Amino acid sequence: MILRELFNVSSLRRNVDDLRYDGSRDLSRMFKSDTRKTRLTLQQINELRKGSEAHILEQEMELAFINKMYAKPPVAPPV
Repeated sequence: MILRELFNVSSLRRNVDDLRYDGSRDLSRMFKSDTRKTRLTLQQINELRKGSEAHILEQEMELAFINKMYAKPPVAPPV
């Protein structure tokens, strides 16, 4: 388990969950007798692209959160 999975940061996510892999749509089954190399369909390639984009989006959101967390506090004007 990854540490970030312990924290629920749903307010920072922008529909990232719908880009993730969904195993219920996976209909391919491999058997021992299958000797040919499998070919990816356009749908599978599109799902891989969406997953990659979701990963990049998560990294950008985490980086923005970390930058905000460790940013220097604003300096108060002298009174």
